[in-house]
Amino acid sequence: MQKDLRENRTPLAIVLNMLIAALSLFVNGFGVYLTIRANLGAAPWDVLNLGLSKSLGILYGTASIAVSVTILIIDVLMKEPIGIAMFIDAVVVGKAVDFFDAIHAVPDCASLWTGIPVMFLGLVILAFTQFTYMSAALGCGPRDTLLVGLDKKLRHIPIGAVSIALLSSATLIGWLLGGPVGIGTVICALCTGPVMQTAFRVVRFDASRVTHQRLKDSLLVFCPGLRPLRKGAS
Repeated sequence: MQKDLRENRTPLAIVLNMLIAALSLFVNGFGVYLTIRANLGAAPWDVLNLGLSKSLGILYGTASIAVSVTILIIDVLMKEPIGIAMFIDAVVVGKAVDFFDAIHAVPDCASLWTGIPVMFLGLVILAFTQFTYMSAALGCGPRDTLLVGLDKKLRHIPIGAVSIALLSSATLIGWLLGGPVGIGTVICALCTGPVMQTAFRVVRFDASRVTHQRLKDSLLVFCPGLRPLRKGAS
């Protein structure tokens, strides 16, 4: 199931794909929530979000939005492609975690025997919702875009090393702010990629074949009058 840019050539198609992205990211938030409730230490970026939440006395979702918006600004400054779904990602995932926390959807796990399965269930949910979210072809998440942007700037450094540096920095800052670090942090760092790759193989999804629509092109679909006139047009 591959998305083609032609599927976002009408306002209705874009709206439907925005809804698909939003729903996918809401369920994605449940996956994030499970990895936190596993109580083994959070994923690297969540260590940062939870550290900010604890040190500033704000909700996880609010901290997540602050981090996402900061990264989004960096993406813009690096002139990386920005899509509508990036803004949806910045808001929905964090607030979904707040929602599931507010209704006490899952209690904290009390041992490794319950924590590890819950963490892997969360990673599986993250992987499959990443597929449906990316299939909307309206942009990748701010963090993924940042990684790609840094890889372009730091051409002599392997992308794997750039990724490790990013995750390590997020984890260190989050830990200094009081975020939870543990074996779960290592599991998330090492297993998120392989789990996602396996999920993509199951659904026969090739992320590299998705052409994401930029924000400016989405706006032109809704407002074609904004398109500049061709030279020589009367």
